[in-house]
Amino acid sequence: MTDSSDMTACDWEREPDPSDSLRTFGAVVQALREHAGLSRVDFGARVRFSKHTVESVELGRRMPDESFVERAEEALGNTGALRKAAGHLTRGEAGLAAWFRRWARLEKVAVSLCTYECRLVPGLLQSEGYARAVFDNSIPPLSDEQLEAQVVARMERQKMLRERPNVPFSFIVEEHLFRRRLGGREVTRGLLDHVLELTAPRNVTLQVMPLDAEFHACLDGPVQLLETPERRRLAYSEGQQNGRLISDAKEVSLLYQCYDTLRSQALNPKDSRGLLERLRGEL
Repeated sequence: MTDSSDMTACDWEREPDPSDSLRTFGAVVQALREHAGLSRVDFGARVRFSKHTVESVELGRRMPDESFVERAEEALGNTGALRKAAGHLTRGEAGLAAWFRRWARLEKVAVSLCTYECRLVPGLLQSEGYARAVFDNSIPPLSDEQLEAQVVARMERQKMLRERPNVPFSFIVEEHLFRRRLGGREVTRGLLDHVLELTAPRNVTLQVMPLDAEFHACLDGPVQLLETPERRRLAYSEGQQNGRLISDAKEVSLLYQCYDTLRSQALNPKDSRGLLERLRGEL
């Protein structure tokens, strides 16, 4: 028989976009429950939550409350694993790809951020119109609600450029990305205006990698680099439907060397702005 806490559990909101940590926590609960030889009904009776709530937690669909975690610990041997794991639970972030969420959280507290892009104008510099054009090209097509969530998340993430004036942001972007008229002439004009505005502050540096460059230190693809408040350096690399957080010191050091070399090969910030202004005038 369940108590009143089960009624509260039934009223929990289902997570609209389950995070990796919720899925992992749920998998651990399920593994421990099955190791103990308990069905969801039996386990639910012991923790005083319905089998439907147990199922939702195990599938990462619901954020477990403190009482669930404590009772689950008692029912599954008091190993401490669930208590420790619960301390790392985070909700999903609508509009952000699952593989990007951890990096997005690190960005918010980074003391420096460097970005090289050769596929699209970086998300932190995209205008709303450009972002809509990007998501409008998604395959399979996004629903109106999904597209809107993606755009809102991108614009929200972009606020850090304005709200963190003491953090140095560095961008190196391929020239052809500004020449490509993704979304049309008006969208491109709005993009160039937006980029020029966002990169005007002293702490935001934009360098364009020219089309006629004879040397290129980042031919292996786009990369992002950051430094944490603890002065730890991390990197992030993204490809088709996946992303990789890189923490190995040797690998991160190599990527910083590549980025530093690319800085010397790209146009300087003044000439980069001049190029964007000329492109804007041609539209």
